[in-house]
Amino acid sequence: MADSIDIAAGKTTQLVPGRQWAYWQVAGWIALIIALVALPATASGYVLFMATLVAINVIATVGLNITVGYAGLLSIGHSAFIGVGAYASALMAIHLGTPLLLNVMVGSAAAFLVGLVFGAPSLRIKGVFLAIATLAAQYSLYFVFQQWTPVTGGDRGLSVPQVDILGMGDKGFYLLVVAVAVVLCIASRNLFRTRIGRAFIAVRERDYAAQVLGIDVVRTKLLAFGLGAAYAGVAGGLMGAFLRIVNPDQFTLLASVFFLAAVVVGGQASLLGSLLGATFMTLMPEMLRATMEVLGPPLGATDVAGFLSPLREVIFGAMIVGFLYFEPRGLAGLVERVRALATRS
Repeated sequence: MADSIDIAAGKTTQLVPGRQWAYWQVAGWIALIIALVALPATASGYVLFMATLVAINVIATVGLNITVGYAGLLSIGHSAFIGVGAYASALMAIHLGTPLLLNVMVGSAAAFLVGLVFGAPSLRIKGVFLAIATLAAQYSLYFVFQQWTPVTGGDRGLSVPQVDILGMGDKGFYLLVVAVAVVLCIASRNLFRTRIGRAFIAVRERDYAAQVLGIDVVRTKLLAFGLGAAYAGVAGGLMGAFLRIVNPDQFTLLASVFFLAAVVVGGQASLLGSLLGATFMTLMPEMLRATMEVLGPPLGATDVAGFLSPLREVIFGAMIVGFLYFEPRGLAGLVERVRALATRS
């Protein structure tokens, strides 16, 4: 097939498969945005709640993918950074009564700074040792959330004032979250077309070679942790305002495993993977619950919720291992395979 058109020869216009797929990709993104904007007009309260939760989780997953997928720095303390953003934003709303977007920006900045602090171990260690260091960050920050009662409210947490966006209630909040998610996804996509983004990838591939090429490895690693934490801070600020409560139980190790699973299941170093992974992992417990309600609880289980609560951790771990073994590129890799098959036919 040819890209050009020979009108004189009477040839018809045909696109090469790669360019045709690019057009379909752009059309798909546009259709997705239109569908997201139109959703509140027809969705029920439950669907709107889940859609808002998915959008918030997408923001957090994109942030973790910057650190883990693009920069290659393993982190299992992501939910702690979400907690920093949530508490900072909630405290601003409670004590100063400032607007939501300002609170979220402050929460993002606080998480960025904390991310720089806990990203320092990545300068000397990596791999499983770095994972242990981020695990220490997870438990340290959780301890602060739980024990710094005068500020964080301890186990009771903080009650966040209700936010009404343009008098539209839940629909207005949903549209705001979707708008923030779209902006941050576009920013993430464009980041890796810049020198900074290419430096992340170079450090991931081989930090010694990157240093030889003139890349400041120290600054790059810290920035990767900081940016990932900043995205987490945005998600935390929106999460606190959405649920109207912030407490330590929202930021446990299981929550960090949830976002790590979203990155692995969706696909590392892929924006599409972040979207697919966050959506799948958020909706998966609801799909399981609906399935169990139809089939009924297994023998020995008194109720569906009691059976599924401990099962979530098993499923998260099984999904991480399964995708790493059978499809390391995640759901984004499956989409790429479908694209390859479509272009061949």
